[in-house]
Amino acid sequence: MALELEGRIAQKMTVQSGTSARGAWSKQEFIFEYQEGNYPTKVLMHVWGDDKVRELDKYQVNDKVKVSFNLGSREYNGRWYTDVRVWRMEPAQAAGGYDYAQSAASYSAPTGVPVSPSVPMPNADDMSEPADDDLPF
Repeated sequence: MALELEGRIAQKMTVQSGTSARGAWSKQEFIFEYQEGNYPTKVLMHVWGDDKVRELDKYQVNDKVKVSFNLGSREYNGRWYTDVRVWRMEPAQAAGGYDYAQSAASYSAPTGVPVSPSVPMPNADDMSEPADDDLPF
């Protein structure tokens, strides 16, 4: 399953490297911060392989980026560990020239587009069953 988020690079860790039975490897972890509701959320992500580490190196802390990633978990000694592996990273404004940092609160409708008044949220009375309902479910 591939997922995408827009946010900023909050922190970059040092590059880790080593050698396995398959050869040399390298990875770099970083803290990605994105807005979820009213509060910022941080998640530890990583890139795997020399080419992806070089790609991450192009970005600095606080750069706004759009990341595409996969989630995966594995079990080791009865404990589960989750990986968030980034496989593509691009500047946040690259997709269609839209500024993803623009908040919804500062959005204004284009000129000539009618704006309808806000619709009130339904309350408990709106969601209750009618009294004359004779359906068995």
